[in-house]
Amino acid sequence: MPGTLYLVATPIGNLEDITYRAVRVLREVSLIACEDTRQTRKLLQHYGIDRPMASYHEHNEAARAAELAGRLSEGASIALVSDAGMPLVSDPGYRLVRAAIEAGIPVEPVPGPVALIAALAASGLPTDAFRFGGFLPARSGQRERVLEALRDESVTLVFYEAPHRILEVLADIQRVLGPRPVVVARELTKVHEEFLRGTAEEIRADLAARASVKGEITLLIGRSAATVQENEPIEDAVENCVRQGIPRMDAIKAVARRRGLSKREVYRRLEQVK
Repeated sequence: MPGTLYLVATPIGNLEDITYRAVRVLREVSLIACEDTRQTRKLLQHYGIDRPMASYHEHNEAARAAELAGRLSEGASIALVSDAGMPLVSDPGYRLVRAAIEAGIPVEPVPGPVALIAALAASGLPTDAFRFGGFLPARSGQRERVLEALRDESVTLVFYEAPHRILEVLADIQRVLGPRPVVVARELTKVHEEFLRGTAEEIRADLAARASVKGEITLLIGRSAATVQENEPIEDAVENCVRQGIPRMDAIKAVARRRGLSKREVYRRLEQVK
C-alpha cells in the first residue's frame, strides 16, 4: 500500500499557532520534507518531535519530487512543510503534489495559518471576495503592467512583498491605481506585528521616514471608489470610470464585468438613455 502525503501548515510567527492534528502528524510520519531544515528544526524541537527531515526547496524541487514520490509509493508517509504557513502558497510543493496524485497516492491537507487570510481578516477591507496574486514582479515596468491589468478588479487584491521593495511597490500602486485604500500587514503574529492603513502614498511616507523596513509583508489593495457603488445607474457607473481617466470602452467592459453583463448589453442600455 502506498503511503500518504500530508501538506502541513506551520506557524507564520507565533509557535503556538499550530493545530493538535499537525503536531500529531509530524510525530507519526516517516519523513518530514521541509523548505529549510534549520527553520523546521526549531519548530520540531519546540514540540519535542524527533523525525527524519529532508530538504525540499525551489532549487532541488524537480529531482527531489521524484525521489519523494518513489518513497511514498513504497509505503512511506511524508509531511511536506514550508518555512511558514501552508505549503504551496507561494512556496514549493506543486511538483510533489502532482507526482503523488498521478501515482495514485493520497494527498491530505492539514490546514492552519496562512498569512494572506490572517491579513485579510484584520485589514478592514472587504472580505466577501478577494484575489491573491502571490509576489508582484521585481521590476517596476513589469509590476506596473500587472497592476494596470488589475485596475478594474472589483475585489480586494492581496500580495506578498519583500521589505526592500515595498517603497517602490507603493509608489507604483499610487501611480497606476490612484488613491485606493491600502493596508500593509507586517510581521503577522510576531512580537512587532503591525498594520498600516491609508493610501499607498500615505503608507509610503510613513515607511520612508523609518531607518529601515524589515519583516514579512502582506500587501492589500481595496476597491476603487468606482467599483464600490453598484446600485447606481449604468450610465453613471461608466461616466465615473471615465472621470478617473479610464478609456470609455474599457469603462464599459469594467462595468459589464462587475455586474455580470455582456459588453453589448451595457452598450445597448447606454444607447437607450441617450
